[in-house]
Amino acid sequence: MNDKKIMPKEDQFVQGLVKRLPEELQDSFSAEQLAALKVIFARQSWREHPIDFRKSIGMLNWRYYFVFIAGRDSRTSRISDRPMMKIIEAVFLSILVIFMVLFGILVAYLIKSALGINLIPNFSFGVWGWFKDTFLV
Repeated sequence: MNDKKIMPKEDQFVQGLVKRLPEELQDSFSAEQLAALKVIFARQSWREHPIDFRKSIGMLNWRYYFVFIAGRDSRTSRISDRPMMKIIEAVFLSILVIFMVLFGILVAYLIKSALGINLIPNFSFGVWGWFKDTFLV
């Protein structure tokens, strides 16, 4: 196994960690051990958020917890930076906008019909009749 693939020497976290070790220990860690230490110590930064709300609730014999944290995203590699993710995100947002527009038109049409406003005399899409029969029985 190539140690450079696991933890490159250029990693700022690894450099800082090794500098803080006593000189006799600085060369004694393998790349796998340094990678494991990075994972463990990186989790400590989870507590450094401008908004950090943690709460636990006891119900019967069980305890449930929820966490809401927010802050600046300082990760180096984000899934949203990948080209395929941008395409998927654009398609999803397009579908969402189309759905919201169509839903808004439907709600406006139902409100218009409920108020008895007739834009085209003697013409109906039949949506109001179906809605009344189904939901307003």
